[in-house]
Amino acid sequence: MAKNALKAADRYLLSPHGLGQEELEKVFRKLMRHGIDYGDLYFQYGRSEAWGLEEGIVKSGSFSIEKGVGVRAVSGEKTAFAYSDDVSMGALLDAARVTRAIGVTGKAQKVKVSPCKPTAKLYRADDPLASLDDTAKVQLLERLEAFARAIDPRVTQVMAGLAGTWEVVLVARSDGHMAADVRPLVRVSLAVIMEDGGRREQGSAGGGGRFDYAHFTDDRLRDYALAAVHQARINLEAVPAPAGVMTVVLGPGWPGILLHEAVGHGLEGDFNRKGSSAFSGRIGEQVAARGVTVVDDGSIPDRRGSLTIDDEGNPGARTVLIEDGILASYMQDITNARLMGMKPTGNGRRESYAHLPLPRMTNTFMLNGGCDPAEIIASVRKGLYAVNFGGGQVDITSGKFVFSASEAYLIENGKVTRPVKGAALIGNGPDVLTRVSLIGNDMALDPGIGSCGKDGQSVPVGVGQPTLRIDGLTVGGTG
Repeated sequence: MAKNALKAADRYLLSPHGLGQEELEKVFRKLMRHGIDYGDLYFQYGRSEAWGLEEGIVKSGSFSIEKGVGVRAVSGEKTAFAYSDDVSMGALLDAARVTRAIGVTGKAQKVKVSPCKPTAKLYRADDPLASLDDTAKVQLLERLEAFARAIDPRVTQVMAGLAGTWEVVLVARSDGHMAADVRPLVRVSLAVIMEDGGRREQGSAGGGGRFDYAHFTDDRLRDYALAAVHQARINLEAVPAPAGVMTVVLGPGWPGILLHEAVGHGLEGDFNRKGSSAFSGRIGEQVAARGVTVVDDGSIPDRRGSLTIDDEGNPGARTVLIEDGILASYMQDITNARLMGMKPTGNGRRESYAHLPLPRMTNTFMLNGGCDPAEIIASVRKGLYAVNFGGGQVDITSGKFVFSASEAYLIENGKVTRPVKGAALIGNGPDVLTRVSLIGNDMALDPGIGSCGKDGQSVPVGVGQPTLRIDGLTVGGTG
């Protein structure tokens, strides 16, 4: 995989511009002349497309090609960064000249660039955009719409989308390390609107990962259609959600988005180095209930958030963040790890060559406990069962969050009863971890739909968890 990725990087990023190992070393000699502690070059080539179908008509379509390079220099806590969509020796030398200015004048450092050792193969390198022709892509969306309409005659509108990207990246570092990756990524999305008695409700579903469009078989498309129509149907029947402090049971899979937002960001290295996270300086302390183990794992094959190498050239890895309730580690990129005296964890990520890398999550989830999910439901006399979420807001410093449930039910006398609408979960991430009282044995990852925003950058991620019982959580509602 590493050799094939390096060949692809040479084909798309280096050779067309007369670049090779000798030229990269020349750039580093220019960059490292001013006492720079660390520098790197990030090359990227990418093709992307998106198709949108609404009411049986292709309403949108796009295709783009992106190529460029980012040059970074780090001196102490100072970082300089320049980027260009002109991948040429002249542009690289200009960027090196600008970014090295943060260091003091000194003797040039000699850098010999060499490919890193091969890493585990997590996904195929094939271009998903070429896996179907344009007609077949539209037909895929038409079948998805037909499946949704066939389930329930109350479906009045269907919006279906298909998106794919194929990227080649190359990272060369001042320590001589050089690595490349070829990254496919696809996603199907579906939204339906149902009407009944003058009431309109929406449901959505979808999935994807690091493979090609062959993943979206008719059986899988039917599953998406069933899930979206089910959600809309349930919301048509829903009553106003109650408000107050109550026991909340979170379903498996996508509800892990709450863990991602309310806890995961607070475990990223930059927030902890700056002391702005509720978890700062707490490694080795109990921060969650016993039995709670949270990991970030970028090495799961084919997952949306997985990376053969991160955007600093380090292998995707599994990092235990919280183990049996004890804070074990933070997610780190190279810069924050160096400043904190820790090791990088393969979490240096960037949206593109035009962005600086930041410590970011990959696939973040809670591990299984030992409880049967049915027993968890049966243990609740009165509470809320939330199985799907929409949007939310989180304050990283305090950990406070508000999340709206897009599918939720009442639990009454140990049984799931009426669906409710308008439920919002309100709390504090670190506090919620201490209120987990029961953990299911049904851990699931999301279907491959997650994206994460930070400092204006968006990257694909995965989330997951088993069924959880959380005691004493505030629910905002209208009932």
